[in-house]
Amino acid sequence: MTTTRFAPSPTGRLHVGNIRTALHNWMLARQAGGAFILRIDDTDAERSREDYVEAIRADLTWLGLEWDREERQSARLDRYEAAFAALQAAGRLYPCYESAQELEVKRKIALGRGLPPIYDRAALKLTDYERAAREAEGTAPHWRFLLDHGEPIAWQDGIRGSQKFDPAQLSDPVIRRADGSWLYMMPSAVDDIDMEVTQVLRGEDHVSNTAVQIQIFTALFAAQFAATEGAAKMLPAFAHEALLVGREGKLSKRLGSLGCDAFRERGIEPEAIIALLARLGTSQPVEPIADRKVLLAGFDLSTFGRAPAKFDEEDLERLNAAIVHQLPFPSVRDRLPAGMDEAGWLAIRPNLGHVGEAADWWQLVTGPITQPAFSTEDKAFLAEAARLLVWDANPWALLTAALKEATGRKGKPLFLPLRQALTGMDHGPDMGELLPLIGETATRTRLAQATA
Repeated sequence: MTTTRFAPSPTGRLHVGNIRTALHNWMLARQAGGAFILRIDDTDAERSREDYVEAIRADLTWLGLEWDREERQSARLDRYEAAFAALQAAGRLYPCYESAQELEVKRKIALGRGLPPIYDRAALKLTDYERAAREAEGTAPHWRFLLDHGEPIAWQDGIRGSQKFDPAQLSDPVIRRADGSWLYMMPSAVDDIDMEVTQVLRGEDHVSNTAVQIQIFTALFAAQFAATEGAAKMLPAFAHEALLVGREGKLSKRLGSLGCDAFRERGIEPEAIIALLARLGTSQPVEPIADRKVLLAGFDLSTFGRAPAKFDEEDLERLNAAIVHQLPFPSVRDRLPAGMDEAGWLAIRPNLGHVGEAADWWQLVTGPITQPAFSTEDKAFLAEAARLLVWDANPWALLTAALKEATGRKGKPLFLPLRQALTGMDHGPDMGELLPLIGETATRTRLAQATA
């Protein structure tokens, strides 16, 4: 069964890039009838916060990205201990004692010599006596995974195609800090094995991480870690999508602050966000598609491009308006002003960019309205309108036809004074739909006020 996962760290709110990753993993799973896992990567106890966990759940729920099960890394620490012991016994881990400052000096020296800034494996040359001396001095080791330099690391990426890395050009990754806490690399691989994740879809900034993790996967399989519990002895399929950039074509700090809370405050519909992010960065057109079945049917990693995907807030606003124009009354009923029924929603809907604007437009029906000052000629025209008004199933069509015949006016001179008198606006909803909502009494009152 296809199984995907979204694995946010609860150290902040989700932003638009996270949302896109979550959406695409959800789509992969739903398209295949598989499982979508929400995995909270909360091994960083100092920075992880429970209120962020709640916010992540709330945001995904608002977006309609339901998950099949939730996992917490903080509840799986025993599994990581077991993996650590297995890799240590296999000779794939080694202790290191350099401080952060010492490592930074080494990095700068390598760069100054034109060499890749990778770890020089100096800790492997320490004798048992030297290690004991460091620890006697109070220096606790951090632990690195020993990469196998024997052959290239290669995989067929679902988006980027054939990938190949020379492991000698990669640093042996730190997997455990000196205080015993875990970094990302090993726990993520352990979780993917135990949870039988079949597809790992994430940003292209993780490509080198994938190269390292492939060796961690392989080492864990070789050590028979979790084999007795039925873990599949095969790698997940990997795919790395291009990162989002701002409208100006550069990585934007603003993208890191744009999240569901900001979208909600601006009145953006979840379906508009989904419609945009589902196809952003692909060869498929971004369209105001509110039906997720349609989006799922066309979802295909082969359509994803390698170029950065440009996120434009103006595009989102336009898409949002188009989505709002499709929303049925039952889906928005609870967000509309008191008294607005389905006929009112259908009349006003084409003029909205956001559902929250409905209250302003509904005031055209309920009043009060502010009329402009009319010329003497227009006042006479509106007085004639009041005289000719006959209320029936379609009073607007009947009134404008009678006025056209009686006054000879047509086009803007016919329609604009009427709209201004009846709504106080130069533009707005279709008057044929709006006038029955205003009602006969209010219509006659407003025409009388305009001629006063």
